[in-house]
Amino acid sequence: MKHFPSFIFHLSSFIVLALLTATPAQAVNQYDNPDTIVVARDGTGQFRTVQEAIEVCRAFMDYHKVIYIKRGMYKEKIIIPQWLQNIELCGEDRDETVITYDDHANIPTPGMPYPTLGTFRSYTLKIEANDITLKNLTIQNNAPRMGQAVALHTEGDRLLFVNCRFLGDQDTVYTGMPATRHYFKDCYIEGTTDFIFGPSTAWFERCQIYCKVNSYITAASTPKEIMYGYIFNNCTISCAPECDKMYLGRPWRDYAYTLFMHCTMPAQIRPEGWHHWQAEREQTARYYEFENNGPGAATAERAPWTRQLTRREASQVTLQNVFARGDNWQVEP
Repeated sequence: MKHFPSFIFHLSSFIVLALLTATPAQAVNQYDNPDTIVVARDGTGQFRTVQEAIEVCRAFMDYHKVIYIKRGMYKEKIIIPQWLQNIELCGEDRDETVITYDDHANIPTPGMPYPTLGTFRSYTLKIEANDITLKNLTIQNNAPRMGQAVALHTEGDRLLFVNCRFLGDQDTVYTGMPATRHYFKDCYIEGTTDFIFGPSTAWFERCQIYCKVNSYITAASTPKEIMYGYIFNNCTISCAPECDKMYLGRPWRDYAYTLFMHCTMPAQIRPEGWHHWQAEREQTARYYEFENNGPGAATAERAPWTRQLTRREASQVTLQNVFARGDNWQVEP
């Protein structure tokens, strides 16, 4: 019979004892459950920053997880990574729960392979994940007007934004991936130039759109094969006092799709309504309106390469049809 050194038996006993006495917090992630996580700058929550709360969430959760964010100013540059899902960021108060940062495209980046930060790195909040909800929050980029400065940058699919504010100047909201779907409900979005832009399919329901200077509201880049791009339904456009000549949009790419329907438009909207960006895009851009109201909705002088939908065409533009992908994603109007 072989004899083993005594230290092996002592080591084995230690391992068994450690396994038996391990606490649940040591054995599993204590946040791996559907309970709400609380974030508070004053230290009364489980975390003081939003990013810390995001980091403890389990990858590909199959339950709904709420990160409740108390009133406060959270100066953070946040990423919700691709491997998360089913997370809701919910603020205590829309106007007093503010996530803010101040990057802009022209910040020098010495030592990096690119000379400046660039538009697509300037975000305050970047959502790479699918099935993410934001409620009662303000997302702000408060950089000085020195270039593009994104507040919200999206890449995921099935994103829902309810009663949120998006504050910035140029390029406030970037919907960054083709074929992804976003629903903005009862939101406030402000900016200067092209402040809602990108290739995604996005529906804006009862949103407030605030124009800060003479420029362009949208710059869609919808791919040719995607049927719908930006749809504004029952929205209200308003302008700052210094803004008196505003375009509804210009096509960032050839087949840009933007539709305003049942929207209220102020007198500051230019009579032609739309700009072609490049003349050849008049042949391909898909720019539509339907039953808008207000002094800026007059159609007599609209750009001839844009179109008013017929009632039959407009009846086909529903949430169900716009978001149809075969996965039964549904949102409440």
